[in-house]
Amino acid sequence: MTTRNLTCATTVGLSRAVRALAREHALDPEVRGRLVLSAAEAAGAALRAGREAGLEWAYDPDDGLLTVVLRTPGDMGPAVAELPMAPEVVTEDEVVWRLPAGPPVDAAEEAPGADAPGEEALAAEELRAVVAAADALTAEHRRLKDELEETNSGVLALYVQLDERDKQLRTAHGQTLRELEDALRPPLIEADGLELAVHYEPAGTDAPTGGDLYDWFVLPDGTVHITIVDALGHGVTSTRSALNVTHAVRTLALEGHRLQSIVARTNEILHPFDRAVMATVLLARIHPATGELWLANGSHPPALLLRRDGTARYLEARGRGIGFPLPGSETPLTERLAPGDLLLLYTDGLTESRRDPIEGESRLIEAAHKHLQSPIEEVPGAIAEDMHTVILHPDDTLALAVRLTGQ
Repeated sequence: MTTRNLTCATTVGLSRAVRALAREHALDPEVRGRLVLSAAEAAGAALRAGREAGLEWAYDPDDGLLTVVLRTPGDMGPAVAELPMAPEVVTEDEVVWRLPAGPPVDAAEEAPGADAPGEEALAAEELRAVVAAADALTAEHRRLKDELEETNSGVLALYVQLDERDKQLRTAHGQTLRELEDALRPPLIEADGLELAVHYEPAGTDAPTGGDLYDWFVLPDGTVHITIVDALGHGVTSTRSALNVTHAVRTLALEGHRLQSIVARTNEILHPFDRAVMATVLLARIHPATGELWLANGSHPPALLLRRDGTARYLEARGRGIGFPLPGSETPLTERLAPGDLLLLYTDGLTESRRDPIEGESRLIEAAHKHLQSPIEEVPGAIAEDMHTVILHPDDTLALAVRLTGQ
C-alpha cells in the first residue's frame, strides 16, 4: 500500500487534488462530489487564513478501501460535524475518510485518443449525479407518499367498518342487557287502592345489573309485600347475592313468618352457603284497604313518607342487615297511610351521590314535594333525575314509589 501526499494553499487547488485522486480510483461521481465539497469545507477556514492544508491518501487493495486524510493547522471548526460526507475520524487538525474504491487507474490506460475531462466537465458530472440522486429520492418520496395515502385510505375504510360493527355489537349488547335487566324485575302487581312504580339506574353502563334489587307480591290476605335489597359491591356478582336475599325473603314471607323475624332468618339460611354476602334490607307491608303500613329494617336507609298535605318525615326502623353482626329487625314500625300519601323506598345511591347523606335526605324531601302530584309512573325517575344533577359518588340507584289511592 503506497501512501501519497501533497500540500495545497488554496481551496481551488485542494478541490482539484481531491477530484483527481477520486477520479483516479473510479469513485462514483456523486461520492466524488461529496468528498470534494467536504474537503473544501473542512479546510476552508484554514486556507482563507493563509495556512496550508496537507492531503494524504492511500489505497489498500486487500480491503478495497481508499483512505483520505486532510490535515490543517488549528481547529477544524464546527462545520466538520455537518460535512456532505461524514468522516470516519475527526481530531483537532485532522479529518479522515475511508471509502470503498477501485485500484488507481493510470491516465495512459484510458481509451486511446480520449481527452481527459476538465475540471468543469468533472464538476458538471458530479452535479448531474447529485441531481439524479435527488430526483431518485423525490420519486421514492412520491411513491411512498402515494402508498401511504393508499394505506391511510384502506385504514380509514377499515375504521368505518369497525365502527359500524361496533355500533351493531353495542346495539345487540344493549338489547341483551335490557332483556337481562327485565328478567330480574318482578312483574307489576295489581292491588286495588295502591299505585306502584319503580326506577333503577346502574352505576355504570357496562354493568346493567348490580346489587340493588326489589321484589313485590301480594300475600294470601291481600297485603302487599315489598322488599328492597342493596347487596355489597357492583355488577353481576352483587346481583347474585341480592337475588339470593330476595328469593329467601319471598319464601319466608309466603310461609307466613312474622315480618320482624325475616331478616334474621334470611341470614341464617344464606350464611352457610355464602359467607361473604352482605346486604341491607328494607321490608314493607301495606294493606291497600286500610292503609296500614309495617316496616322492618336491616341497616337500610329509612323510607320517606310524604303526606298529601305536604308534611314529610323519615320512618326510622331499627335493625341490622344480612352478614352484619347480630343481624335482624326489632319490632316493626307501624304507620297508617291516607289517600294521596306517597311512600318512597330507595337505596343509598339516591341520597349519597354527593357523598353527604344528610344533605341527600334533605334534597330528597324537596324532590318528593316537587313530584307529589305527578303520575305515579313518573315519580321515581323524576326524583332520581333531580337528585343526580351532580354525581360525585356514583352508585347503583333504586327508587320505588307507592301511593295510596283509597279506591
